[in-house]
Amino acid sequence: MRSMLKDALILFAITVIAGLLLGAVYQITKDPIAAQEALAASNACREVFADAAGFEQDEAFASDGPTSVYNIQYPNESVDDCLKAVDSNGELLGYVLTVTTHEGYGGDIRFMMGIRNDGTLNGISLLSISETAGLGMQAEDVLVPQFAGKNAVEFKYTKDGAMNDSEIDAISGATITTNAVTNGVNAGLSYFHSVLNPEEGGN
Repeated sequence: MRSMLKDALILFAITVIAGLLLGAVYQITKDPIAAQEALAASNACREVFADAAGFEQDEAFASDGPTSVYNIQYPNESVDDCLKAVDSNGELLGYVLTVTTHEGYGGDIRFMMGIRNDGTLNGISLLSISETAGLGMQAEDVLVPQFAGKNAVEFKYTKDGAMNDSEIDAISGATITTNAVTNGVNAGLSYFHSVLNPEEGGN
């Protein structure tokens, strides 16, 4: 009985010490991690809207909060943040959206996309992706460049070679990843055209 009690106390002590150590590590690393994430987001903004002088939080989105799943067409995608891209005079050039798609083969895929006032997609910048090495992880090299400079209300992927601006060549052997990223981009475009709609008096 004493042996069992002793073992239980030892296990309890180990658990408490491990918890304290984990808490200490978290406190030490949370600020550097947050700083790295902020830097990555800032770099991504610049990547998808290089000619913007600055970025401002969209007040309407901020007040509504990240009501993530916006369009019933894209129930597995979310628009998580919306920034206004402005020039040196504060004039609106377009928007930078942060989008998450929950359809990735290896989990969520998160990226930023820059959209000009006329609906042209400047491009996308991946923030986080955990797809299969050699397949879905080719998204950075294969998918990302294909969206830059395109003006389409909706994109579709093809395995037979893109024939127009609204078509994207799928990653060979990684249809799930291709579909996830394409749906994520389409969800962002749907949010832009339906909610922001700058050409027709959006916010």
